Amino acid sequence: MRLPQEALDRAHALLARGGRRLLGLAGPPGAGKSTVAALLQEALGPQAQVVPMDGFHLAQRELERLGRAGRKGAPDTFDADGFVHLLRRLKTCAPDETVYAPEFRRDLEEPIAGALAVPPSLPLVIVEGNYLLLESGVWSQVKPLLDECWHVAVPQTQRLAQLIARHERHGRSPEDAQAWALGSDEPNARQVEAVAARADWQLPWGGEA
Repeated sequence: MRLPQEALDRAHALLARGGRRLLGLAGPPGAGKSTVAALLQEALGPQAQVVPMDGFHLAQRELERLGRAGRKGAPDTFDADGFVHLLRRLKTCAPDETVYAPEFRRDLEEPIAGALAVPPSLPLVIVEGNYLLLESGVWSQVKPLLDECWHVAVPQTQRLAQLIARHERHGRSPEDAQAWALGSDEPNARQVEAVAARADWQLPWGGEA
């Protein structure tokens, strides 16, 4: 899998601006955001680190208390305020401040606090997640904090196939994986695609999720 050359060129242009820069990667479930982010980090080496939005999933017990467990992954199943607060800290951290971010562990289906350390010298933070371009509620505060945000554009049939395969890899039966992808995930995908035009660039992606 290879990134488009324009992706690398745009990332290097952000780095050339100096200081701490935040690059967003948005897209619907199964588009391949985490793969793109990992490839970018690999290409840029110690200049970049990935901080996924998924670390701000509410814990399963809290989702059950709120009656939202069946919609896990929807915008209101995340701590959006906490995510925005982290982006502000990453944007304005002191010269000697290491910022700790949470990470979502798919083997546990739970977020883990303080799992990712972002050192103050790091010039590029790659933020990936579904809802970076939303215009409603607290989510509307995300895009202004990003120096640039790309939308990972992938054909719908390929996205669904990748999403179903991912659910199966993480323990769902083929039937459950398809039902979740076409059920709970699909309204979330439509919300993401509805605001795709707000991105600074449409990244064409034919790789895997």
